[in-house]
Amino acid sequence: MSVTPVQTPGGIEPAFDLTAYYPILIYAIVCILFAVGAIAGTHLFPFKPRKPTKIKQMPYESGMDPIGSARMQFDIKFYLIAILFLVFDVELLFLYPWAVIAYGEGGDQTWRAVFGTVVFLEIMVFLVTFVIAYVYAWKKGVFQWR
Repeated sequence: MSVTPVQTPGGIEPAFDLTAYYPILIYAIVCILFAVGAIAGTHLFPFKPRKPTKIKQMPYESGMDPIGSARMQFDIKFYLIAILFLVFDVELLFLYPWAVIAYGEGGDQTWRAVFGTVVFLEIMVFLVTFVIAYVYAWKKGVFQWR
């Protein structure tokens, strides 16, 4: 099946051909059928014996019987360290695009000439703010475990 060319503002181009997207449609259908089949297979067919006993109905955690309530409170340090990790990690991710553009091989010399100094100063302000936040968290004792 040949595709007829079409005149566009950019010149003569091949016409839109929907058959080029059939593999994507087939892949999507296979993925959906696999997911539905996996869920249906575990619930519809008796592949394993189902004999609920008192032992099988017990809660299980790491080979030990659970002690106490499942609703016990966690120390706030877990949350503080997780949030600080995310904040500092995301902040440092902002440095990668700048470093690639500013110091990567084959970088745009025009960009460096026009924006290089301004962006460098902004990154330095960003890093100073980052260090101040780190020192503040350190002084508050967030990184010390009891």
